[in-house]
Amino acid sequence: MKKGIVFLTVFSVTVFTHSFGQKSESPWAKWKPLIGEWKGEGEGKPGQGKGSFSFETDLGGKILIRKNHSEYPGEAGRPAIIHDDLMIVYAESSGDPSKSIYFDNEGHVIQYAILYEESGIIMTSAATEGTPRYRLTYRFLDDKTLSVKFEIASPQNLNDFKTYLDGRCVRKR
Repeated sequence: MKKGIVFLTVFSVTVFTHSFGQKSESPWAKWKPLIGEWKGEGEGKPGQGKGSFSFETDLGGKILIRKNHSEYPGEAGRPAIIHDDLMIVYAESSGDPSKSIYFDNEGHVIQYAILYEESGIIMTSAATEGTPRYRLTYRFLDDKTLSVKFEIASPQNLNDFKTYLDGRCVRKR
């Protein structure tokens, strides 16, 4: 009888914890429109460019990884630019993906806080005196098209963002 009560207690606690202790919605539900492969073209300070990126979950769905490759042709004596970067989106203790960290082949490392809107996702770096501030915005235009904007605020005016890159992307898969 004691074994049956112990089993029932352990079973009940396990079922309760599993059923009610976890969110029923995937932590990546708000990212679903971005997951996949994208091709884009845009313009900005480096010039007219083209590239592609992907968003995929990894580590058993615990993180989201974005890989990006962009190319900007040389002009006016300036050599062509190849830009590669990696971003990892992750959840803190709340379980909601609220932070990301970005690395690129130019040596930049940017930590972002994430804000969700009905039509998109906005990632903004912290305002730190003496360093630029960055904002990356994805706007969902439809299920196969989105806009991407990357903005920078100077260290002298950390809330005055200026567009550095702006473009549209089309889903490849």
